[in-house]
Amino acid sequence: MKTEDLIDLLSTNVEPVDHRQIVRNIGMAVATGAIVALAIVLFVLGPRADLTSLRIWLQAALKIAATAVILVPASIYLIRLARPGGEQSTPAALVVLPFIAVMLLAALSLTFAPSEHWKGSILSDEWLECVISIPLIAIVPFAVIIWVVRQMAPTDLPRTGALVGLVAGCVSAIGYAFHCADDSVPFFALWYGGTIALCTLAGWKLGPKLLRW
Repeated sequence: MKTEDLIDLLSTNVEPVDHRQIVRNIGMAVATGAIVALAIVLFVLGPRADLTSLRIWLQAALKIAATAVILVPASIYLIRLARPGGEQSTPAALVVLPFIAVMLLAALSLTFAPSEHWKGSILSDEWLECVISIPLIAIVPFAVIIWVVRQMAPTDLPRTGALVGLVAGCVSAIGYAFHCADDSVPFFALWYGGTIALCTLAGWKLGPKLLRW
C-alpha cells in the first residue's frame, strides 16, 4: 500500500471530537474525585468538631472558595489539554496566577499581624497532618481523572499530567478543609498551596508514564 493510499484510508470517515463529551467526562471525573475525597475526610479523618458554629462554617467556606479559584481554571485548561494538540491553545502560565494571588494575600495578612504571631500562624499543630493528608487523599481523585483523560489521547503528557495532579490536589484540599481547624491565611497559603504544588509536580512526573497511548 502506498503512503498516499494509507493517508486516504486513515482520513476516511473521520468524525470531529465531541467537545461537550470531553467536558462531561472530565466534569464527572472531577465530581467523583471530590465525592471520594470528602468521604475519606468525613469517615476517616472526621469533620472538625466546631463546624456547628456559623463563623467556623464561613471560615471553612473561604478556604474552599480560595481553592476553587485555582481548581476552576485548572479544570478548564485540563479539558483543553485532554484533546490531541490542545496544548497549542493552553497558556499554562495563567494557571499560576491564582497561586500568586493567594501568596500575596498571605503576605498582606502577615504584614498587618504582630511579628510574634507569625510563627503561630504558619507552624501550627496542623501543618504536618496537612502535608501528609492532602497528597494521600488526592491519590484516588488523581487515579480517576487520569483514567478518564487517558481515553482522550492527549499529546502533551507532562503538562496534562501536571494539570491532573493540580486538579486532584485542589479537590483533596477542598475535602480536607472540612477537617482542618487552622483557618489562618498564611497557613492556608503555605501548606495547602505547597501540597497542591506537590501534587502538581507528581502529576508532571507521572503523566508521561500513565497517559502514554
